[in-house]
Amino acid sequence: MRIRRQTRLSLFAAAAVMLLALDMPASAQVPVADSTRTVVHWNAAAAKDLIAAVEDSRREGLHPADYGLAGLKRAIENGEGGALDALATASALQLAHDYYFGRMSDRSGLRWMIERSPYEAVQFAARLQSAVDDGKLRDFFDALLPSDPRYAALRDALAEAQPGPVRDRLRVNMERWRWMPRSIAANYLYVNVPSYKLRVVRDGMQLSSYDVIVGARDTPTPQIVSPTGSLVVNPAWYVPASIVRKSGLRPGRGGFVGRRLGDGTTGVMQPPGPRNALGRIKFNLDNDQAIYLHDTNAKSAFSREERALSHGCVRVKDIDQLATELMEQGGDDAALEEALSGNQTATLRLPQTWPVYFVYFTADTEDTGELVTYRDPYGYDAKVLAALDGKAVEIASN
Repeated sequence: MRIRRQTRLSLFAAAAVMLLALDMPASAQVPVADSTRTVVHWNAAAAKDLIAAVEDSRREGLHPADYGLAGLKRAIENGEGGALDALATASALQLAHDYYFGRMSDRSGLRWMIERSPYEAVQFAARLQSAVDDGKLRDFFDALLPSDPRYAALRDALAEAQPGPVRDRLRVNMERWRWMPRSIAANYLYVNVPSYKLRVVRDGMQLSSYDVIVGARDTPTPQIVSPTGSLVVNPAWYVPASIVRKSGLRPGRGGFVGRRLGDGTTGVMQPPGPRNALGRIKFNLDNDQAIYLHDTNAKSAFSREERALSHGCVRVKDIDQLATELMEQGGDDAALEEALSGNQTATLRLPQTWPVYFVYFTADTEDTGELVTYRDPYGYDAKVLAALDGKAVEIASN
């Protein structure tokens, strides 16, 4: 029976994907562009360029063997044709995916909730074909990697690092950068949980930084991007039900009062005042995790070296200075001063909306560009490393 070329290529492609999957650890097997339907046609020169690109993945903290390196070399020896096309396409698309989205696919147990659309990969196959045709495979792969200088600093350090814990930490944090959006706002607030710092960044330059308290290990601060466009002076604290359950809060104790909820049940609220856990200022954030920035009436905790202490929200030292700084960026800081001078609750719009990036990097750069490392308060690094190295790992949900 005669098989048409396109059908034959699809069969080769399916087999190639299966062969690659056999070489890949289960934790790293992730969806890629459908190479069983779109098979790039490879000449020998392009296939050799692909081998070089796969070997270069070591510079990005990945393992070339995870992209079918040995099989590619054997396929080249057997000459051009359907088998090489299928295997090279599957290898290239997997590498493209891991450069662009990261190799660890299931990050939910790490509380990483910064989402990327899978539709960003729709043009991978077409772009790959153009790169093969034009002899520009290196440009194709380089364009998929993070362009942020913080990723470049990690890669430069990796080139000098010997095998061991330091190199492992660099690889883990390079992987986290591959999870990040490729476009980051010019003006933003940056909370790197392990650093216990909030940074104000304008036009890519750090303007200031503030000490923060982040979520405790059993109530970790999630990794999200959440905009803030307003703040509340003298806020009331509407206690989340999860905290009420865990803490055993009851109306009438500690200044807490009951409030009727929309579903007919009773919640707990703490009115504004010196005992309020939110302090004098709260920044409203738009997210479904009930995470926001706020003051605290327990100032002494900022003197601790390890500050993973909260229920998940981020407490900011000198938050009144942060509020003034953001209000001065084209707004009326006199309104803030007036509100702080009184005891009434007041909501003030910021002159601009600031995206707030809550991230988790145990190796990051200071404003000087110097690479620094931090402790791993939630114990996430080992789980990411296990996924990178193809080891089975169980990630407990928090």
